[in-house]
Amino acid sequence: MSAFAPTARKGTPPAATREGRGGVLPWLAVPALVIFVGFGVIPLIGVLFLSFTSWDGLGEINLSGLTSWQAVLSDPGLPHALWITLLVMLASWAFQTPLSLLIGVFLAGRQRYRAVLAVLFFIPLLLSQAAIAIAYKALLDPNFGLGAGLHIDLLVQDWLGRPVLAFSVVIFVVSWQFIPFHSLIYQGGVRQIPRSMYEAAELDGAGRVRKFFSITLPQLKYTIITSSTLMVVGSLTFFDLIFVLTAGGPADATRVLALDMYKRGFQANLMGPASAIAVILVLVGLALALLLRRLGGRDPQASQMEGA
Repeated sequence: MSAFAPTARKGTPPAATREGRGGVLPWLAVPALVIFVGFGVIPLIGVLFLSFTSWDGLGEINLSGLTSWQAVLSDPGLPHALWITLLVMLASWAFQTPLSLLIGVFLAGRQRYRAVLAVLFFIPLLLSQAAIAIAYKALLDPNFGLGAGLHIDLLVQDWLGRPVLAFSVVIFVVSWQFIPFHSLIYQGGVRQIPRSMYEAAELDGAGRVRKFFSITLPQLKYTIITSSTLMVVGSLTFFDLIFVLTAGGPADATRVLALDMYKRGFQANLMGPASAIAVILVLVGLALALLLRRLGGRDPQASQMEGA
């Protein structure tokens, strides 16, 4: 039987490898590729095209060259909206990351009651941002809100009428809703850390704080990069919560680029400038995502060797 068996040539890849390179596996990516092109690439090309037109959203689309771009880039409100967007991004990241990390580490424990807490912590993420904004707007009302009802003078503030307070409320509400999601990411990352590393540290006399900074944080390096990327890119698209809660006020203190894009496109019927702002948002998000990717390193698994 061995005389008739085909002789394997040196360097010939196995059947599974050949199948993966030019066989079945590439075709499995076709549905995802079609969805990505249909719902990602084509709309982006359409928005880029609209940024070079003058269109009111209903009538005929006419090419206008760089008119829309010139109107947007020369608008003195654009740098302010971009600055507020960056502030929201940095403040929400600085507020969410430590709390999400600590809650994620806490929920990664083995106690039974922590599973119940994980479900409770996840509830805010299931709610609509518009509904959350309406609820907080009612609770923070200085005349009929929570502070007035409980007769707590500290809570009776014009929370949405002062620039600093309104900005702080936006950051708090955004963080309140999305901290559970990032806590879930960190919880999964902590549970992937080998238990043997903690046992070895305990034999060396390391306490909880030392294990957290010497093992947990280094091991979660790439998880932190992933969570931070989602926070940063997601903060560029905050619209409905800010629109319902503050409408960009007071004095444009919470007018982010996404809200500015909506007001130009659907309130002023200037789809060209609105599309130009949308392109700017895409470029900013892409640049930030690539920057965070570079900070995380080329090898996603490299962080698992940290702290070993």
